[in-house]
Amino acid sequence: MFTKQDQRWVFHGDTQPQQAGEGVVRRVLAYSGQLMCVENTFAAGAVGALHSHPHTQITYVVSGRFSFTIDGVVHEVGPGDTMLKTDGVVHGCTCLEAGVLLDIFTPMREDFLPKEDA
Repeated sequence: MFTKQDQRWVFHGDTQPQQAGEGVVRRVLAYSGQLMCVENTFAAGAVGALHSHPHTQITYVVSGRFSFTIDGVVHEVGPGDTMLKTDGVVHGCTCLEAGVLLDIFTPMREDFLPKEDA
């Protein structure tokens, strides 16, 4: 099942995995109109292509190791590290060691929802 906007309780086992690229699985977790929590599971070697969007995003590294590029600056990050990506900034990553990223977006990402829920 897909989570719904303003759903109070979101249990991980009830969320719908989506392919978000080769070696990347996305799960939309809880969200409201102004805030969204998304889990991304990366296989080693998977790439989050450089991109930008009109949302501010904070990424928390739950597990694994990643090489992140944000606004042309590259750093290797691991568990417990966080990155702030303000709206419009170009960013992307390469997964060095399989892991999980937790993304928080404001406002929520309508493009991550099925068409009937967007």
